[in-house]
Amino acid sequence: MTDLLPSILRSGAFVNWKEAKLTWSFFKQSFLKQILTEGERYVMTFLNVLNFGDQGVYDIVNNLGSLVARLIFQPVEESFYIFFAKVLEREKDATRQKQEDVAVAAAVLESLLKLALLAGLTITVFGFAYSQLALDIYGGAMLSSGSGPVLLRSYCLYVLLLAINGITECFTFAAMSKEQVDRYNFTMLALSSSFLVLSYLLTHWCGSVGFILANCFNMGIRITQSLCFIHRYYRESPYRPLAGLRLSPVLLGAFALSGGITSVSEVFLCCEQGWLARLAHVAVGAFCLGATLGTVLFTETKLVHFLRTQLGVSRLTDKMT
Repeated sequence: MTDLLPSILRSGAFVNWKEAKLTWSFFKQSFLKQILTEGERYVMTFLNVLNFGDQGVYDIVNNLGSLVARLIFQPVEESFYIFFAKVLEREKDATRQKQEDVAVAAAVLESLLKLALLAGLTITVFGFAYSQLALDIYGGAMLSSGSGPVLLRSYCLYVLLLAINGITECFTFAAMSKEQVDRYNFTMLALSSSFLVLSYLLTHWCGSVGFILANCFNMGIRITQSLCFIHRYYRESPYRPLAGLRLSPVLLGAFALSGGITSVSEVFLCCEQGWLARLAHVAVGAFCLGATLGTVLFTETKLVHFLRTQLGVSRLTDKMT
């Protein structure tokens, strides 16, 4: 507990300037991320680009769509940021660190990228066909008959980008040096400005969907930045964790087929045909989801082994505590 209190270092200095500068870099980064995360609300509030009705629908859809990110992706991102920060040393690339640690970090990062991609694709593919039904159950015809379904479908695509960005950034921030964090802050500053301008322009062009499209653009740029850093980090090593973003053609075909079947099911069974038709629509989705997950079990054996290992470790930890 005494480490949390002010103290004099062995060198006689009251402030550890190296850690202070790193803390200041992360503070600036957090401030810029706040603008990128909540920027559309500032545009919506101060520039009056949407009426109150559209703002209400957007807030409902935004809160519903962000539940997955807050409940699933954010805890995973925070937990594995701590893991990467403990395993890897800042200021050093992959060739100047313990190769066992580098190998473990690469294997975990590859599995996490695969898991995030599969989770995001599942939400995107099935979210397109079940957004209208979800909003109809949640808020009735007021939400499901207007711009709500289009907003939620767009948000499903945004969730896919959120999932990938969370994993790539948790590794990037854990491995970056102080100078790299500062350079990244300049990029975030440019992104913040362009995001606010793009939000304003896209909202005038396509309504409240423009906010989500601007977020998708912003998230795509951040993912690209992180992927470039990861590629450079492992360039001189034999490990290629970015292979986790590649899926087998069989699995991609399963996702495409599921998306097509559920879309046809939505046209004929949702949402004006009564509750029996809705239940049939849900049954079609459950069958397609089961078939897709079965394909994942057969094609992504490495990921399945990683998940079993993690679940076994967590159960062992629970028993010990």
